[in-house]
Amino acid sequence: MKKLMIVLALLASVQVANAQGGAAAAKKAVDAALAATQNAKKATKVATWMKLAESYIAAYNVPSGNVWVGAAENELKLAMGNEKPISVENVILGGAQYTKQVFENKNLYLNSNGQLEIIEVTKPVVDNALDKALDAYRKAAEVDPKATKAKEIAAGIKGIVDKYNTEAYNAYTFGDVAKAESFFSKAFDASSQKPSEAIDTSALYNAGFVTYGSGQFAKAKNYFDKCLNLGYYAKDGEVFAKLADCVAKLDTTAAGKTLQKEYLEQGFAKFPQSQGVMIGLINYYISSGQDTDKLFSLIDAAKANEPDNASLYYVEGNARAQLGQIDEAVKAYEKCVEVNPEYEYGFIGEGIMFYNEAIKVQEAAQTELDDNKYMALVQKFENYLKSCIEPFEKAYNMTKNEEIKPSLAEYLKNSYYRFREEDPKYQAGYEKFSKLVQ
Repeated sequence: MKKLMIVLALLASVQVANAQGGAAAAKKAVDAALAATQNAKKATKVATWMKLAESYIAAYNVPSGNVWVGAAENELKLAMGNEKPISVENVILGGAQYTKQVFENKNLYLNSNGQLEIIEVTKPVVDNALDKALDAYRKAAEVDPKATKAKEIAAGIKGIVDKYNTEAYNAYTFGDVAKAESFFSKAFDASSQKPSEAIDTSALYNAGFVTYGSGQFAKAKNYFDKCLNLGYYAKDGEVFAKLADCVAKLDTTAAGKTLQKEYLEQGFAKFPQSQGVMIGLINYYISSGQDTDKLFSLIDAAKANEPDNASLYYVEGNARAQLGQIDEAVKAYEKCVEVNPEYEYGFIGEGIMFYNEAIKVQEAAQTELDDNKYMALVQKFENYLKSCIEPFEKAYNMTKNEEIKPSLAEYLKNSYYRFREEDPKYQAGYEKFSKLVQ
């Protein structure tokens, strides 16, 4: 044990020395590599520019030192040796609590589990090191017409893309939308740089997502249109839904409405099960005053192409529920299990529809002053609430997804509670699902 402590003490002293000299050494290496590029003969060699790019990346990494995202607090203490925080405070970022450790050249943010989640460099060795490294790799590719180092250059660019994305996510967590957009955009542009092997379309979408979320719809539309042109649609075709909404915000003319409809119908053709696209279509038909039968014609066409796809009936049920067509929604939801006996979402959709209708009626009853009308609303509320029990029970009994069961049990517990004194079966149901929720 004594030997181990001596080794750890030596390791810590070495780490402190490295931290003290690391910044100066990295800056010196950058200066030397930069000087080499000023030599006419050396500037024609790919190795010169590769060396410059690598020196910039090394300089970028210096403030982070030996720490890594995901490290536990005790691991950080060991990795950082005698480097101690100047101050420690609790902060809230994006609604989550973090422990912020402030150092001379960086801030470390540990999440509620005590793991390092964000490294924020406050004193870089070289400003804009990633941008400069990318420029160096571009130059390396230019002086390498035979692509002898294409693989190495591509790997270097990929590393820069990853770092840009990390910086973007950090900026978004800090609430700096402009910086997040800038880094996501840089990640996409870098990945598009030859000889990079893969275009980062997700970074492009994220640039659109953060600008969309901040209400910059023209800028967001530009990003999403680029996604569409590259054949990237995001999960469940969300790009189509976002584009349609951007158009709705930017252009209320007839031409704008036509474009909005085109985006949504294109999205539905490719992703008929997409909730975002489907809700967009419903809102479009309602707001434009057009016949919503067109929506169901699109759904019917999708069902004709995929008659065994139960999710299409689920989509129809959701659409009819949104439009208040309760009986038709029930038929669509219950058709799901006919098409696929293991598809529980039809029953889930039916249960949620009735539960939501019950909540709406309950809210209306709370503001009703006429006694007769109030009692009629209470009766309607109870009918809806009882109607949700059977489909939720069926969904709970048939699902194999353990992550869904707690939510279903919560719905059932709340529904049975209302009627527990009316009939022993409701009391039994309440007790059963109360235990399951716990």
